[in-house]
Amino acid sequence: MSVKIRIPTTLRILTSGESEVSASEGTVADIVAELCQNYPDFDGRLVDEDGNLLRFVNMYLEDEDIRFLQGLETLVTNGQTISIIPAVAGGSPILIY
Repeated sequence: MSVKIRIPTTLRILTSGESEVSASEGTVADIVAELCQNYPDFDGRLVDEDGNLLRFVNMYLEDEDIRFLQGLETLVTNGQTISIIPAVAGGSPILIY
């Protein structure tokens, strides 16, 4: 058994279109490191050079934002799911005439 990582549509180009990949259990930091090792294009897209989660990237363990748990030190066990949710912004304002 392993940990499942859900990949959002905008990042699936980094996993050859895979919507879900797996990793070994460990801390979120360990799992991010394994993800970057298996898919090198992820390097620099989830954590900064100091190892902190980028502010526009949200990661959830099951339904809990890891920032409200132990952050990147949150322990993830076999069978659990991590979801990567990048912040989405932009668009144009609605014009009312």
